[in-house]
Amino acid sequence: MPQNMLVFAGSSHPALAQKICSQLGLELGRSTIHRFTNQNIKVKLEENVRGADTFVVQTACPPLSDGIIELLILIDALRHASAGRVTAVLPYYPYVRSDKKDEPRISITARLMADLLETAGADRVLTMDLHSPQIHGFFRIPVDHLTATGVLCAHFLERGVSDWVLVAPDAGEVKDAGRYAKRLDIPLAVIDKRRYGDDEQARAIHIIGEVAGKHALVVDDEVATAGTLCETVRILLGHGASTVTAGVVHAVLSGQAPERVRTSPLAELVVTDTVPIPPERSCDKIRVLSVAHLFAQAIERIHDGRSVSALF
Repeated sequence: MPQNMLVFAGSSHPALAQKICSQLGLELGRSTIHRFTNQNIKVKLEENVRGADTFVVQTACPPLSDGIIELLILIDALRHASAGRVTAVLPYYPYVRSDKKDEPRISITARLMADLLETAGADRVLTMDLHSPQIHGFFRIPVDHLTATGVLCAHFLERGVSDWVLVAPDAGEVKDAGRYAKRLDIPLAVIDKRRYGDDEQARAIHIIGEVAGKHALVVDDEVATAGTLCETVRILLGHGASTVTAGVVHAVLSGQAPERVRTSPLAELVVTDTVPIPPERSCDKIRVLSVAHLFAQAIERIHDGRSVSALF
């Protein structure tokens, strides 16, 4: 059991925080979060943190803005309670897709989140599978970036991947998809897609690579509305793929996504537990793999001053 270390959690994903603590052999740090009638939030730490190495687990999920404010107040409370170090553990980083100024007069909100975390008093950040690696550069504090590639690949290798093809859903995912293809030792195909406007829908133009008669595995960092994923499945089956399975790290599943997954010809959607999936938004096609052990190992290594990259 690590000494002088405490793990706290906001209200976004207590189940994941509890799993992380179980892996570490720790009790979850005691705190209370109270919401007043005027929607103000009060956070109180219920134990001494003076000089302790503290970690705050809070993922990005609805209600997103409440979760962000909770996280900032928790970090600030730890700082004012004289915690020795504060690490923000963000399994799914908030506003991760707002990472560039691709339109006039918009905010690069992922950078704003970095500024807010630093201002609140975070000493470092631990996160998983950022949408874009350049988000690292938004911080002036250390960032440890985990990946769920190994967890997903281990699952698929266990099932057997003979006659499978790895499919990158668009050109922007080729590099990440290549990591999966290399680990699984299967060929890679790419769907050439174009996105127009803010409707979160992309149109497939054609496929680069051979998918006919193969089991297609689509990988991505997140699934939001599932519109793009379902369109990808339709295109792959139309080009002769025998079945289509998807492996995605962050199961955002917003809007009509659960119903789209449920009614689509997708064989299975394998995701991780970086984002909670309420029972009413799940279905038999969705399989959840836990990444709690990865976060626990990373937290232990940060606490001991050991390499986090050695995990991979």
